[in-house]
Amino acid sequence: MGKLIYGGKIYTLKEEGHVVEAIFTDEQYIVDFGHKKYLEEKYEGSIQEKIDLEDEVLLPGFVDSHMHLVGHGEKLLRLNLSTCTSKEEALQLLANYAENVEEGQWIIGDGWNENMWREQQVLTSKDIDQHVPNHPVLLNRICKHAIAVNSYALKIANITNDAVSPFGGVIEKDEEGTIIGVFKDQAQDLITRVLPKVTGEYVERALRAGIKDAYQLGLTGAHTEDLHYYDGYEGTYRSYKKIIEEEGNHFRAHLLVHHEVFEEMINDGGKYLGGSEWVELGSMKIFADGAFGGRTALLSRPYVDDPSTVGVSIFSQGQLNELVAKARKREVPIAVHAIGDAAFEMVLQAIEQHPLQGFGRDRLIHATMLRKDLIERMKDLPLILDIQPSFVTSDFPWVMDRLGKENLTYCYAWKTLLKEGLHCAGGSDAPIESANPLVGIQAAITRSNAEDIDGNGYLPEEALTVYEAVSLYTKGSAYAICHEEDRGKIEKGYLADFTVLNKDIFEVSPHDIDKIEVTKTIVGNEIMYERLKSNNK
Repeated sequence: MGKLIYGGKIYTLKEEGHVVEAIFTDEQYIVDFGHKKYLEEKYEGSIQEKIDLEDEVLLPGFVDSHMHLVGHGEKLLRLNLSTCTSKEEALQLLANYAENVEEGQWIIGDGWNENMWREQQVLTSKDIDQHVPNHPVLLNRICKHAIAVNSYALKIANITNDAVSPFGGVIEKDEEGTIIGVFKDQAQDLITRVLPKVTGEYVERALRAGIKDAYQLGLTGAHTEDLHYYDGYEGTYRSYKKIIEEEGNHFRAHLLVHHEVFEEMINDGGKYLGGSEWVELGSMKIFADGAFGGRTALLSRPYVDDPSTVGVSIFSQGQLNELVAKARKREVPIAVHAIGDAAFEMVLQAIEQHPLQGFGRDRLIHATMLRKDLIERMKDLPLILDIQPSFVTSDFPWVMDRLGKENLTYCYAWKTLLKEGLHCAGGSDAPIESANPLVGIQAAITRSNAEDIDGNGYLPEEALTVYEAVSLYTKGSAYAICHEEDRGKIEKGYLADFTVLNKDIFEVSPHDIDKIEVTKTIVGNEIMYERLKSNNK
């Protein structure tokens, strides 16, 4: 169906500040753009619908380059502790939630963050036991690299004080050698393996909720990693096909494939960039280390606030090399979680030993702590850095004590990466952070939060311009998956995926970007979300 979109400011992102008066679309694609009168005359017999933007602002559709879409939907459906400001508040919220759960049933919650609490103490099994003794409880830390469980859960998992931390993981114990109920990274498997099996219906419900919410946030697509954690590769992939294609919840889902289900994908006939126009298969996903919050990100030097550790390596160098070689055998790029500089170096070493052959780009996710020598090594490699600007607002100021103020050069260094000519994409890591792309864009520009009293921002020299930040979630996300020739800009032949805002993101105060409202989300030339009209502009 031919549509003429006009009546507002349309940013093409072809270059900074470039705007056009109108767009003509047909089926899923942009056919032409330019002056409204010119398009009306040229396509007079083909225009079947007109969309008046009514002075609002249209951009190429926002795409989150790194999230967990099913997990985002889960967060909307179950216990959420991310807004708690104290341990006691989190425990009371848990106790209230438990009142409506049948005794003996598992309770799973998300989002606790001791760094945001007054007492800055982690949740322990003793804490949880005092509030919820009659249910097995698992509470995910906000980073998803640590969990807290109660004694009931420890009993089900048959874990005693004699348990030894596995390679790539940590079982926290007190000075007397007693397990306190906190498990980090690979040690989490000791608990999660005894959780009830997730049903396909549950995955579908969470996925449906996640996509519906994504529409309201202006997201037309996302690169997401869910295939290993829920209903297995086959079941979860089938859920994506059902919810997006069969039910018509059109959303461009690019699915990273966890290394543990990579062979399942291959045996199912899958391949890199295979699948469909809506549900596309992507790179092999690997975790190289943990996160700063639990001191499990792998550093090249000890943590300043705990010199006894440098973090956790999920794999040895040899094991990591083998995984990369496995992907290369199928000519598939890799997508690797690497937060600490030592983990990042391990990934580069594996890539250099097993370079990518054929089509595609490797993706290094987070790239939070780097060094000059690592940046130089990346420049000639076919890769993209998948960054999460919201990490700045959630990690500061506590991360300065963890890493040391003197060690923050090349940390959260988004501007430096762009200046060095490296390609970057922007994501949220939802449900770890807010899935709202406007929140991420604002964070990339202001690098500030409520604790930034003077308002100058953290490491302000690394702040991006509005154009650079918006490009992360449009052109950057397209480049990450080799779709820069058909997505991310207003251009002839590109997909008709658009995000419409009630205010001009390039003109409002940077500190007010998160207050902008999404009024329409258009995917494949179809309006998937439209905000109810109000008198407020």
